[in-house]
Amino acid sequence: MEAEGLYEAAVLGLAAFKKNDIDLSPDGLHTLDVEVRSSITHSVPVRKVYQWLQQGVRTPKEAVLKERLRALL
Repeated sequence: MEAEGLYEAAVLGLAAFKKNDIDLSPDGLHTLDVEVRSSITHSVPVRKVYQWLQQGVRTPKEAVLKERLRALL
């Protein structure tokens, strides 16, 4: 999967897990490893992904992105 940002990539990953009946709770200590094309891997707590989705937005583009990603989960 490809995404424009770290949190978008994390949500897409969570949606893929959900599609396969694997639930990663935002309250757990689960961490996702997100690798970008430059081979840099970021670790992001699942809890932080859910927090990011619930935070406010700065631009209309970000609002559309977060709404689309919320619908996946």
